[in-house]
Amino acid sequence: MHTALPVESAAPVDNASPAPINIGTTIRGFRLQKGMSQGDIEKRTGLLRCYLSRVENGHTVPSLETLQKIAGALDLPLSHFFAEAPIKDVPGTSLSADDIRFLTQVQRYSANLTESDRRLLLAMVRKFAATASTVF
Repeated sequence: MHTALPVESAAPVDNASPAPINIGTTIRGFRLQKGMSQGDIEKRTGLLRCYLSRVENGHTVPSLETLQKIAGALDLPLSHFFAEAPIKDVPGTSLSADDIRFLTQVQRYSANLTESDRRLLLAMVRKFAATASTVF
C-alpha cells in the first residue's frame, strides 16, 4: 500500500474545501518512493525527461492521459495522485481508455465553466459515485 504525500498550499487552510494538489510534487514523491529516476519514467512512457522535470517542478500541468501514463509507469492507479489519505487498492477500479478519454473531455470543457457550474458538476459526480458504490 502506498501513501499519498502531503499537499502543498500557499493559501491559508480552509476547512470547507480541500487544499489544491501540487501534482508535480506528488509525482516526484511517488517516483522517489519507488527508487526511480526521471529517465526510468521516460523509458516506460515515452515522455521526455525535460517534460517530466517541468511537471515535477510545477511549470506545466499534464493532461489526464499523460497522468495515466505516468501512473502506469509507477505501477499505481491514477487515483493515488489525488488522494488526501492513503488509498487501499480496490480490485477492478482502474480506468479504461474510454474512461480516460471521457475525463479528458470533462477536463477540457470544465475550464470554461463558471464556479457555480463547477460546483454543480462536482455535486453530480459525487452523487453518481455514491450511487454507483452502492450498486456495485
